[in-house]
Amino acid sequence: TVPRSRTEAGKHACARVSSRRWLNLQEYQSKKLMQESGVTVQRFYVADNPPDALQAAKRLNAKEIVLKAQILAGGRGKGVFSSGLKGGVHLTKDPSVVGELASKMLGYSLTTKQTPKEGVEVKTVMVAEALDITRETYFAILMDRACNGPVMVGSPQGGMDIEEVADKSPELIFKEVIDIFEGVRDDQALRMAANLGFKGPLKRQAADQIMRLYDLFLKVDATQVEVNPLGETPEGQVVCFDAKISFDDNAEFRQKAVFALDDMSESDPTETEAAKWDLKYIGLDGNIACFVNGAGLAMATCDIIDLHGGKPANFLDLGGGVKEKQVYEAFKLLTADPKVEAILVNIFGGIVNCAIIANGITKACRELELKVPLVVRLEGGYCTGGATPTALHPYLPSV
Repeated sequence: TVPRSRTEAGKHACARVSSRRWLNLQEYQSKKLMQESGVTVQRFYVADNPPDALQAAKRLNAKEIVLKAQILAGGRGKGVFSSGLKGGVHLTKDPSVVGELASKMLGYSLTTKQTPKEGVEVKTVMVAEALDITRETYFAILMDRACNGPVMVGSPQGGMDIEEVADKSPELIFKEVIDIFEGVRDDQALRMAANLGFKGPLKRQAADQIMRLYDLFLKVDATQVEVNPLGETPEGQVVCFDAKISFDDNAEFRQKAVFALDDMSESDPTETEAAKWDLKYIGLDGNIACFVNGAGLAMATCDIIDLHGGKPANFLDLGGGVKEKQVYEAFKLLTADPKVEAILVNIFGGIVNCAIIANGITKACRELELKVPLVVRLEGGYCTGGATPTALHPYLPSV
């Protein structure tokens, strides 16, 4: 597994930029998946222009409406738009103002504590029914290695950082281990609902929502479904007000419809291009490009560079089973970065054939007319056949 963010790509001193992500859905997409599994969410519409947003607000016919900018970053409520509008989340009881608010969101960049300093352009907004929340709870289903399967985690203290609850009030964190063959039992769901503080008819309703969330967890091959808050309304309804779904990327072949929802417009273009060739690439702020196989070795290589006073320009994991074409495309990505002043290749032959790497490098050196110094280390049991590390020498500026 490659690191999920640049701060995890070794402990070097590279400045953190935006998070590396795998499949990550917009809020409205996650809620649509939840609706399809019978999970109760707010009524909502999606719009990509102000007139449609206005019409959506009128169609809702709700007492209060919430307008939310759709970007893959937290802290939207406290963000600022390049149009001057403050806040990516707005509440109103007057549907007629939704179009005007949307006109100051759509096409403008929203800057939050989790976006790059220039912000992220907002292309869609969600127009939803605003519901009062009497009480907020926290609920999640996640894979737990210690339990060899999924676990339910819940707390009656919702709407806040669950880590903070676990630190200050660990007695308010409740867990239920799920038998992967049996699934969530009715008694487990009811017990979790009670621990979350739901009483009377709401207890049964919450238990039903929990079981439907588990159905969703299985159906989309999720590694985590986190609902914060799972709320209770004055009208006596249990509603999933906000949710984050994490997916098993290895299940993409089974979940093509879900993965097709991925909006790559907010991804780094180089990372997106690398993904096309099944390369795990994370851009960093240094000047020494790293070309490595295996996430652990890649992180160690970044650390070694930093230890000796250098700065890695990237984290690039070739993985195993790499082909010459992938090696060539990897070099194209590395050499296209204007910050790169040298390339370090560090390959362990235990999981890849070094001859493939060598052939790919020689092809890249010839066709890309490499101008920066290149240092190559190929070591392991697969340095046989084809080009060898020695055969690379004529093509490298420095070895």
